[in-house]
Amino acid sequence: MHRSLRKDIVLAALAGFLVAIFFLGVANNIKISVPYPWTILILFPILSAFGIIIVSVAARAAPALLQAAKFLLIGALNTFIDLGILNVLIAVSGISSGLAYSAFKGISFLAAVINSYVWNKYWTFSRQEAGKTSWQEFLQFFVVSGLGFAINVGTASFAVNVIG
Repeated sequence: MHRSLRKDIVLAALAGFLVAIFFLGVANNIKISVPYPWTILILFPILSAFGIIIVSVAARAAPALLQAAKFLLIGALNTFIDLGILNVLIAVSGISSGLAYSAFKGISFLAAVINSYVWNKYWTFSRQEAGKTSWQEFLQFFVVSGLGFAINVGTASFAVNVIG
């Protein structure tokens, strides 16, 4: 097995495990019963690693498939980090609306964005855009994330604080 594929399998399993942890936290906080939570902790990493193996084979014909699979897996992780941290902040404080909710949503979004930057820079797109400096990459990512922040926090705050 190629060293790069081994690394991808291990990182996919790690990402799957982190998704499982945050998924279980969110499910618990919103009162969704998961009959055998330990199965989630085992299945998500295995399915993530197995998915990367399958996509790696298919990527021989279409190399962008592997990058797309990594991007989707990290996107799922980012979603559950955002939701998980938001749910923890709400559960700990007991506050689920108002200005505090908007602040909580901002914190959870920023945590997910930082996670996204690290995983995507060093794993998903590690071989891409070699000509860009780290400063250029970070600035580009910051601008796009700033727009995402405004849309994400603004929409969630509107839905919770105005619509109810």
